Amino acid sequence: MSAHSKKPNKPGPFAERARARKRAMQALYQWQMTGQSARTIAEQFFEEQNMDTTDVDYFTELLTGVESDVVAIDEGLTPLLDRPIAQVDPIERAILRLASFELRSRLDVPFRVVLNEAIDLAKEFGAEGGHSYVNGVLDKAASLWRPIEHELKPS
Repeated sequence: MSAHSKKPNKPGPFAERARARKRAMQALYQWQMTGQSARTIAEQFFEEQNMDTTDVDYFTELLTGVESDVVAIDEGLTPLLDRPIAQVDPIERAILRLASFELRSRLDVPFRVVLNEAIDLAKEFGAEGGHSYVNGVLDKAASLWRPIEHELKPS
């Protein structure tokens, strides 16, 4: 194998980040439903899930970041929602919180990436049509929290 060739079946960093978001969304759903600490849930995931192709540092940052910032995240989301946050479908609530954390705290990640990943998660795991709701809320959030970047988006 030459120095420039990759190991077979090793995903790139974008796929590892996407898997981190997927696992974090699943962990956040569990956190919302059980009330267990993010640390306990993360330990369970490391023991029970195949995390080999996951950016585990990013997974941990997303999970613990949402847990520690949930009050501010929910306060930021509340004016963008058509119902109280507690009434949002639990999967979509986990996705909205995850993406909100990224929009607010990970300015190195383009907002379009955050939105696209959230929409993909909602299509895969959310209720029918839930991806449209997630898209609408997060597009409004991006226009408020990242106005310059949002204004520069291609139409």
